[in-house]
Amino acid sequence: MGDSGSLEYLSDYIRQAHPGTEVHNMNLFPNYRSLERLWTQVKGFRTEIERLINNRTEEVHLLGYSQGGLVARGVVQSWENHPFSSFISLSSPQAGQFGDGFLHLVFPGAVRDEAFRLFYSRFGQLTSVGNYWNDPREQAAYLKYSQFLAPLDNEVFSNSSKRYRRNLLRLQRLVLIGGPDDGVITPWQSSQFSYYDANLTVVDVHQRHGYRADDIGLKTLDKRGALRLHTYPGIHHTRWHHNITVIREAILPYLD
Repeated sequence: MGDSGSLEYLSDYIRQAHPGTEVHNMNLFPNYRSLERLWTQVKGFRTEIERLINNRTEEVHLLGYSQGGLVARGVVQSWENHPFSSFISLSSPQAGQFGDGFLHLVFPGAVRDEAFRLFYSRFGQLTSVGNYWNDPREQAAYLKYSQFLAPLDNEVFSNSSKRYRRNLLRLQRLVLIGGPDDGVITPWQSSQFSYYDANLTVVDVHQRHGYRADDIGLKTLDKRGALRLHTYPGIHHTRWHHNITVIREAILPYLD
């Protein structure tokens, strides 16, 4: 899940390394359709995955790249008794996004420190970027308006909160891949659930409230050895799925 065309190299590599394994590279929300709200994308991908699986009994692994990693997590956490053994998040802003570089790719005129005025509104929440824009200095507005990331992280509790946690804990492995030279995910540590505090200092995932309170089960997964963090320097955001070292060390072992 991610940019379908750019993931063909990775898909072909997996097919060669795992002969006979079915690999499906889904392309449901290409180009500007990727700006549709994330719950819409979650629903679309789940429907397609259900069609592809069709009551099969083999192990199923889910990999999401970039924004697709957030969509994939939404699929995992919202799907009761989901079929996934491993969920691999490849350079995805799992804790949110707060950076000009990425923002200017989709909203060229927006400024990072003022973007909350756009995204923390009913209109802003109709966009995928608004759904995971996490301004560390505007947390009250974030928690008030966020319709995707805050509820999914159980920072805002709902009737689905217990289900979100239960379904993440159903995974045998949660693999989080990222690195300091990504250049797009900001902070890059968001790919591993670390994030800025109000002073823009990155707080390690293990020290964040959500982990310590085990809001979605990260601490429990970690204790049982199911939370795997992989960090690689020197890789730009657009090259993760082409990097042989990443594929061999941080993806293929979790498909066995």
